[in-house]
Amino acid sequence: MLSSQLLFIVLIATVAGVILFRLYTVLGRRTGHERPPREPYGLARSNDNVVALPDRSARAEALDQPADPVARGLMEIKLADRNFDDGHFLAGAKGAYEILVKAFAAGDRATLRPLLSDEVYAAFDGVIRERAAKREKVDFTFVGFREAKIVHAALKRRTAELTVNFTAQYISATTDASGAVIEGDAKLVRTVNDVWTFNRDVKASDPNWTVVATHGDDA
Repeated sequence: MLSSQLLFIVLIATVAGVILFRLYTVLGRRTGHERPPREPYGLARSNDNVVALPDRSARAEALDQPADPVARGLMEIKLADRNFDDGHFLAGAKGAYEILVKAFAAGDRATLRPLLSDEVYAAFDGVIRERAAKREKVDFTFVGFREAKIVHAALKRRTAELTVNFTAQYISATTDASGAVIEGDAKLVRTVNDVWTFNRDVKASDPNWTVVATHGDDA
């Protein structure tokens, strides 16, 4: 009986030894091709291609402060006047430009006065008076715009200031008292660049903008 029990123990020990040896041959040796251990969630090894996200405050500052001065000025105006829309303004500025150049050619002071600052109106009125004194007449036809672009935007306390570069086309000819053409050409389409500055009190109930400066030349 004792010999049988001893033989059984030896057999069990032998089997256990074989199993342990096989486990060692599989798990105990490194071949160099093993997968690396997983990193804890949210961490990465230094040699991974990982791009760090910028700090939230830095991103917020970049969004709040556009690099382009015109975009920054437009944002400041929008923050001061929630109803302001630069696309709507530009469409209105183009309409005002067409109305004003036609009125100036026709000597229509009633149309000019409410849309111009005192200084600009005085300059326009001076030219109209001079033409009238010389009995000159302007034959004018507005053709259209090639481009209209906001080139400056700023908020100065309560005053929004926007400058627009208009590239416009029209036919213009000035004749003297005898009907002779002294400036322009009644058959030639001219292209001109006009730079006009508009402003408006953002706290005022009046939505209209006023032309406060003009500059122009042939394109």
